[in-house]
Amino acid sequence: MKTSLFILLGAMSLSACAQDSAPAAPPVAAKPGATASKADLALAAIVPGSPAARVRDVLHEINPGAQIEQIDPAPLAGFQQAIVGGQVVYVSNDGKYLMQGALYDVAARKDLGEAAMAKMRVKLLRSIPLSDRIVFAPANPKYTVTVFTDVECAYCRKLHSEIADYNRQGIAVQYVAFPRMGLGSDDFKEMVAVWCAPDQKKALTDAKNDRPVPYRNCNNPVTMQFNLGQRMGLTGTPMILAADGTQLGGYVPPEQLRAALDKLAADGTRPAASTATGGT
Repeated sequence: MKTSLFILLGAMSLSACAQDSAPAAPPVAAKPGATASKADLALAAIVPGSPAARVRDVLHEINPGAQIEQIDPAPLAGFQQAIVGGQVVYVSNDGKYLMQGALYDVAARKDLGEAAMAKMRVKLLRSIPLSDRIVFAPANPKYTVTVFTDVECAYCRKLHSEIADYNRQGIAVQYVAFPRMGLGSDDFKEMVAVWCAPDQKKALTDAKNDRPVPYRNCNNPVTMQFNLGQRMGLTGTPMILAADGTQLGGYVPPEQLRAALDKLAADGTRPAASTATGGT
């Protein structure tokens, strides 16, 4: 039981176009993220003896290295809802029971765990400034999406081959890096070269078309963005996120993505177009 839970809370989900085997990272300059310390401070502020404290302690007992983002009262009576390792789990207030899986509000027709993840993604996305993203946008976008991308993933390449069509649909695409082969891989080094290139848009397009990109090293955000992708529950590349943190899937054709964004906007609770704010 403990072994399976250790894997559950410590595993890095990298299905679809992603892989989880990676060599050690070389000494490549990377911008540090500030969000981890905020999460740690929030956990440290939990009142001793409270249900949240018991849940925190149980999760750390299962996996001392588990990265817990937040713990809140769950919509399910008698349970706490925890976001850990990029996924949502539910732990009873006494710490005896742990459940993993979707908690679905039948009346609202809503996945409550995904709703919690979306809110957390918005907070994490604010730590990625616009200057650290590679942006392909029309003059006056109707919508903006953030796309975690890789230069080798087939569906990432397909999406990018249609970037002009997304723009014609009124969609701005803000790319952030997720080298699917992991930190220290050749894939990682190529993405560092892209983010360090004088013309990032050209370099990204070249890399996705198997054209060589001269290797450069600089103060770059690739490692930080890779780590944020894991914390946001990335299960494959590409991962498309709406401005409200809703995960819209992997590759979605331009017309279908516009329709999905129109539907979100019609709900009246989600922002349409936005750009990155905050972060350094």
